[in-house]
Amino acid sequence: MLRSRIIPCLLVHNGGLVKTVGFKDPKYVGDPINAVKIFNEKEVDELMVLDIDASAHNREPDFRLIENLAAECRMPLCYGGGVKTESQAETIIGLGVEKVAMSSALIEQPALAREIADTIGKQSVVLVLDVKKGMLGKYGVVTHNAKRATKLDPVQIAARVAEYGVGEVVVNSVDNDGRMCGYDLKLARRMREAIDAPLTILGGAGSLEDVRNLVDEFKVIGAAAGSLFVFKGKYRAVLINYPKPEEKASLFSGSVAA
Repeated sequence: MLRSRIIPCLLVHNGGLVKTVGFKDPKYVGDPINAVKIFNEKEVDELMVLDIDASAHNREPDFRLIENLAAECRMPLCYGGGVKTESQAETIIGLGVEKVAMSSALIEQPALAREIADTIGKQSVVLVLDVKKGMLGKYGVVTHNAKRATKLDPVQIAARVAEYGVGEVVVNSVDNDGRMCGYDLKLARRMREAIDAPLTILGGAGSLEDVRNLVDEFKVIGAAAGSLFVFKGKYRAVLINYPKPEEKASLFSGSVAA
């Protein structure tokens, strides 16, 4: 049975937990392990941790950090950052992580998805697409913290990689990142109409109402957010938070599929 999920997304930079705006100006908001401990208490659906340094600096995943996160985490954990090979993905799963997120490696080599899926299982392979609007409002995929433009359409690359087998596609709006202005529903709609794989939308959530709007339209979908779960109030005081069970239940009403 599939159901919608509310997923905190934590960004790791220089070993610390940060939050960005438009993929720029990372603001330190705490220690990743401490954040995981708090989210454990709040019984979150799933947790996503993205190391934003790894791919940008062309280094391999921080396996020590991943091991520590997995040991502490009591909910399904998705890790991304610097993963380029089948062996790296296998090692990460062996450390206790449920899902491995990849971006540039799968965009450059879509067939790699099949190799990794054959090793760790299709359900554990996640494609992350960072999407940014161009001058004329056309969506394009970017990589390496939005420093490299690929000129690839997100729908086309998602469909191409999905053919080789991925368990989930995460679509991250660079334009909405950290702005707490609501999800890009137009982008989400394009992606949902084009691919059958489970879909998670990231970038822009500023309130539970934004999550409700996403779930109401798309029913079974992942609603991921960063700022929403690390900031509180109009002055953005740092406070790890997550919807209470009753709040989450009201958001998910009618969003379950067999």
